[in-house]
Amino acid sequence: MTTVPVATDRTVTAQRRELGVFLRSRRERIRPDEVGFAPGGRRRTPGLRREEVALLAGVGVTWYTWLEQGRDINVSAQVLDAIATALRFDRQERNHLYRLAGLRLGPSPGVCTALPSSVQKTLDAVSPYPALVLNTRYDILAFNDAYCKVVLDLNEVPVEERNLLWLNFVSDGWMCSFVDAEMTKHHMVAAFRAASAEHVGEALWQDLIQGLLNSSPHFAELWERYDVAAPSTRTKMLEIDGYGILRIEPVNLWLSQLGPTRATVYTALDEETEGKLRQIVDAPAKGPACRPT
Repeated sequence: MTTVPVATDRTVTAQRRELGVFLRSRRERIRPDEVGFAPGGRRRTPGLRREEVALLAGVGVTWYTWLEQGRDINVSAQVLDAIATALRFDRQERNHLYRLAGLRLGPSPGVCTALPSSVQKTLDAVSPYPALVLNTRYDILAFNDAYCKVVLDLNEVPVEERNLLWLNFVSDGWMCSFVDAEMTKHHMVAAFRAASAEHVGEALWQDLIQGLLNSSPHFAELWERYDVAAPSTRTKMLEIDGYGILRIEPVNLWLSQLGPTRATVYTALDEETEGKLRQIVDAPAKGPACRPT
């Protein structure tokens, strides 16, 4: 595994604090008996003790304690791998750990905020499939007419509120929700937390996070789970008055020239859904709204 150190800056302290909280949340979810420790004895917190994690990872107890406390100590890829293995991290959790520790897997992606006109042309060309362009903060940078007719008319949403997290958790204007809305929201928050590891302490990210925490107890509950995930490609179902259930599958197209920005296209999973999408998009009047949950 090749790692590239990330330059230190004023966000290091905040990242280390976040790293400590993340590690604590992960060890508290593992039962001692799952990793060979006796379940008995008095425990002040659920899950594993710090010394048990240190033993499993083959590191010093004091060093691991300092790591959880957010102290500015040296870490290596080998030690992080040992901790990730001890805490049974999946790939996304392991990558999240690396980012918070200041190590990156592979080269740093470029950053670009301006969308070329070809992106909008591409979104328009995939109609009747709803499509939009998102950055890692879930800001909506572009969308097509099919998205407005099938999911939500973003033309009616103020620019400052065009963020999928905000629309899902806070905005009263959000009319469309997937049948599996709870799972979708859970996954969105986990993907957002994974992406936030590289932006700890940045004003734009902190403002969004704090605004969501203040405005949505549901977001706050999911945020405190410290789950991490990659953007979802799970099959989704949405229900539209007069059309019934539509089965769609998101396809994420990474726009490499724009850094960590992706176009998400909601493709039809079957011919019936394909036909319904064409009916909705081709209708002369404004398309029906999805049933709210």
